[in-house]
Amino acid sequence: MMRYLLDKFWNEDVWLPPNTTWEDIEPGPDKVVVYNDHTHLLYPIPLAFVLIALRHVLEKYWFAPFGKSLGIKHTRSKKAPSNPKLELAYQECSKIKHKQICALAKQLDMTERQVERWWRLRRSQDKPSTLVKFCENAWRCTFYFYSFSYGVFILWDKDWLWDIDQCYIGYPHQGVTSDIWWYYMISSAFYWALTLSQFWDVRRKDFWQMFVHHIATIALLSFSWVCNLHRIGTLVLLVHDCADIFLEAAKAAKYANYQKLCDFIFTIFTVLWIVTRLGIYPFYIIWSTSIRAPMLLPMFAAYYIFNSLLCLLLCLHMVWTWLILQVAYKSINAGKMEGDIRSSSSDMSDSSHQSNHSTPNRINNKKEK
Repeated sequence: MMRYLLDKFWNEDVWLPPNTTWEDIEPGPDKVVVYNDHTHLLYPIPLAFVLIALRHVLEKYWFAPFGKSLGIKHTRSKKAPSNPKLELAYQECSKIKHKQICALAKQLDMTERQVERWWRLRRSQDKPSTLVKFCENAWRCTFYFYSFSYGVFILWDKDWLWDIDQCYIGYPHQGVTSDIWWYYMISSAFYWALTLSQFWDVRRKDFWQMFVHHIATIALLSFSWVCNLHRIGTLVLLVHDCADIFLEAAKAAKYANYQKLCDFIFTIFTVLWIVTRLGIYPFYIIWSTSIRAPMLLPMFAAYYIFNSLLCLLLCLHMVWTWLILQVAYKSINAGKMEGDIRSSSSDMSDSSHQSNHSTPNRINNKKEK
């Protein structure tokens, strides 16, 4: 039964172009080119744990000392007084409504104000320090810088970087070189690591959008690897890494209180984001995969899945662009960049609160006096 299901899932009519079999693109010493090995998709999973360990070492021995040298303090909020019943209610759900406050106050013989104050302290207790957030951004900035630099270095002499039609000409008999292999494996491992670490990292407003983004990216990398579409995959990786360097650098500068530097980097990021994510990506890459590809090679089912995932990423880009433009607009009005486009806002006010990154980075529209 399992064999039957696997055969149905890996149907050549779904995954490969017409008149192509798995044997045709199976790696082997007798083949003219080096084909992708689908079993290598397992390698990024243990590599992800290596990256998580590397991140831990860098944060502890490099980023944290550097952040402290910039004056960033590792201060934690005051602890809430011990109250088992309130703690139990908090563990069930960290969000609280006014009706729950009234019920807890009556049950525990406390005033509503006392319950609200305890809850605020307890939520603040879970927030990471500014130094922790700085280290997270420094790690991601470092990786994106490495990934983009390595991508440019290895793709510079590849013909498909300069002529995107080469992604399809001769497909699927396109060999993979060792530099492209490492580019794919490390990038896949990074997104596996992000997916795992997202559950204990600083929680952001777009937690689920980012989760979908990471899963879609892993699926894209996996699909393109299995179907030998690694050429277009490398271009997608390159375009996505570019702006992210400046996003993480801007947030790190903000946590270090270098406001002017933060504003300058954020401006570069905004321009790069719009150019790459809403310019090059849809009008060059997706246009190529949607218009040029059908002209140059016969279509097959898996290709449409691949292209749909590319379009899903574009939808996420549009959502984030709206958030970025909101921050940019409010920043201009406020005189400086006060917010984080994927900010944490787990602050609790007496009447309302937002859940997302365990640290408040609210945009203040009032100019400092």
